Amino acid sequence: MENSTEVTEFILLGLTDEPSLQVPLLLAFLFIYLITVVGNGGMIAIIGSDSRLYTPMYFFLSNLSFVDLGYSSAVAPKVVATLWSGDKVISYSGCAAQFFFFVGFATVECYLLASMAYDRHAVVCRPLHYTTTMTAGVCTLLTAGSFFCGFLNASIHTADTFSLSFCGSNEVNHFFCDIPPLLALACSDTCISKLVVFFVVGFNVFSTLLVILISYLFIYMTIQSMCSAEGRKKAFSTCASHLTAVSIFYGMIIFMYLQPGFGQSMDTDKIASVFYTVVIPMLNPLIYSLRNKEVKSACWRILYKLHP
Repeated sequence: MENSTEVTEFILLGLTDEPSLQVPLLLAFLFIYLITVVGNGGMIAIIGSDSRLYTPMYFFLSNLSFVDLGYSSAVAPKVVATLWSGDKVISYSGCAAQFFFFVGFATVECYLLASMAYDRHAVVCRPLHYTTTMTAGVCTLLTAGSFFCGFLNASIHTADTFSLSFCGSNEVNHFFCDIPPLLALACSDTCISKLVVFFVVGFNVFSTLLVILISYLFIYMTIQSMCSAEGRKKAFSTCASHLTAVSIFYGMIIFMYLQPGFGQSMDTDKIASVFYTVVIPMLNPLIYSLRNKEVKSACWRILYKLHP
């Protein structure tokens, strides 16, 4: 990709210029990122160290934790460093790298959530065939496909966005390099780029969301046909965490990239971006696993081995 622009660096304006808010924001971002690293890193370690958790659900959860670490780490450390030092400058190549990894990991999460919905469909609707449906090969293929689609999408958007001409202001009205504020700075025509964003993001979001909705339609029909109230309660409990995470994640993505006034309200976009860049990766271990009895048991077993 050839850099045909005059801009060699960007200035990230951040969330606010208010001096009194810089320290609280620094502490908040640092705390959230540390919880994200501990929560997701701990989840990967727990699942990897306990053979009882070598199941498709926990295989997907460990990959989801890795992805959450990835796209949070693409944004949060730079935000913390900027708030600490006051240096808001990011190089052109640094901006492109941050953009690429953030978009890549965020898209991988869409496909992983769809894969997890298919897994939940298999365990609720076809429990007797679950072990033959969700084999190790199928799980690996779904995960590898998620990463391929995610970083293919990132490559498309990075090549398209950074092939534009940035010859005027280099002040990015955001706390990281994202599509809307970068398109707002471009000197060249961005109509094609906005169409690329709308259709490519739209395809990724709605194709994966369609898989999730169809999976849960069959799950709902299966649960409704159950005679046992205890069985229905257990089935709902199996899917509740995944549904919660899907609702939050997809709600933020659709709000950010597929709204009619795309990129026009940067202040609103910044607030929404905080949630899906740093808050959701922190919440996912809590939503998915820390309330899970099997994970709690695994934690106690690890603690007992360390301190018998």
